Amino acid sequence: MRLEIYWSFRSPYSYLSCDRLLEIKRRYDLETDFRPVRPLALREPDFFSKGRKQFVPYLMQDMLRESQRLGIPMGIPNPDPVIMDLASGIVDPEQPMMTRLMNLGVAACAAGQGLEFATAIARRIWSGEEGWFNESTIAEAVGEAGLEKSDLDRWIADNETAIVKSVADNEAAQLEHHWGVPLMVLDGEPFFGQDRLDSLVWRLSQVGEERS
Repeated sequence: MRLEIYWSFRSPYSYLSCDRLLEIKRRYDLETDFRPVRPLALREPDFFSKGRKQFVPYLMQDMLRESQRLGIPMGIPNPDPVIMDLASGIVDPEQPMMTRLMNLGVAACAAGQGLEFATAIARRIWSGEEGWFNESTIAEAVGEAGLEKSDLDRWIADNETAIVKSVADNEAAQLEHHWGVPLMVLDGEPFFGQDRLDSLVWRLSQVGEERS
């Protein structure tokens, strides 16, 4: 079986899904294809400027409630991985933090540890602690995923075009099923949202083979 995982570094619900996704990867005999995508604010730059005013207040309340329900520590990212004016919804054209995260994410995927790296850096982004975006913190997250930052940086330098294509391919494939994250697709069957991970496990219990 093949499990595709579409995931965003800025999505609180992607972060809340990490540990359960790692457990699914460990538990079931699956070909796991982790496919990072850019945040909605970058995929649809006018989403927040034209969106409903209730969206962000509800999101903030719900994500903290879900973190409490699941027992997963969560704080507001400091800094926000996406540079934008939250009042107007206008997104800055330059996105150094997200570019760095996407480059590292694709490089980690190439090394077979995409989900592991995403989990490690997400814990730092969503800790609420100031200054997660520095190279020493990134190196810690890379090491936690079983990788070397210098190896990823070399791969990034040698594969700039491939990274752009990989992200574009991920986002196009995501839209074949849904526009949101986290999105899990098991042999073509989509499960959208961290609140559908129980449904995914239920399906796997029907058709999946557990590892010994």
